[in-house]
Amino acid sequence: MITIRKLRPDEIDCRVASVTEGKGCSILLYKDARVDQNILDELFGQFGWKRSHQQIGDRLYCTVSIKDPDTGEWVDKQDVGTESFTEPEKGQASDSFKRACFNWGIGRELYTAPFIWIPEGKCTIKKGRNGKPAVYDRFVVKDIGYSGSIITRLEIINMSMNRITVFSYGKDKRDPKDIPVKDAHITAIKANLKKAGISESVFLKHYGKKALTDLSMADVHDMNGRWQEMRNWT
Repeated sequence: MITIRKLRPDEIDCRVASVTEGKGCSILLYKDARVDQNILDELFGQFGWKRSHQQIGDRLYCTVSIKDPDTGEWVDKQDVGTESFTEPEKGQASDSFKRACFNWGIGRELYTAPFIWIPEGKCTIKKGRNGKPAVYDRFVVKDIGYSGSIITRLEIINMSMNRITVFSYGKDKRDPKDIPVKDAHITAIKANLKKAGISESVFLKHYGKKALTDLSMADVHDMNGRWQEMRNWT
């Protein structure tokens, strides 16, 4: 059985998810299609995997097929992509491929990343092209550690600010359920709720809390990657 290895720091990119003027920005971890291609080549060889795309309605699906080394049979896993703002067709193709690779386990550990908040002072907030606050700093994962498939250690530096450490995670050994959220987390949660069109009362009802200050870091971890799903909460 071939084991899908975890991503190295140099294979992980940082993307600014949201910016709050006067407060800071939140960061998401992601991988690009080249990382998936390299890992597939590394594990299965250039002739041991293939990809194909299929248009269903207005959505583009990608199927990543891997040859079973024991039986020689091809095993398929498929997922759908979302288009980018700049290159819709290319964006869907790349996104569907990356999502299909997630199904194979490549980079799936990124879903366990903690909530990443960079406070003002450790990032540079400017006025964006659309007039809204934006951060154009380059953030890099300097170190990452895992326990099984869960991220337990993470350090992010800001290359645009002389490589200073702007986020560090993993030193607190307490259970995330026992670690209360910080003011920075609450600020980011409010911004994300507004952006997603979710009422605070509906959000709190789902987590069984009376106020945002009652949330724990375990709740914050649970929120990662679920904002689209939250739109359907009632």
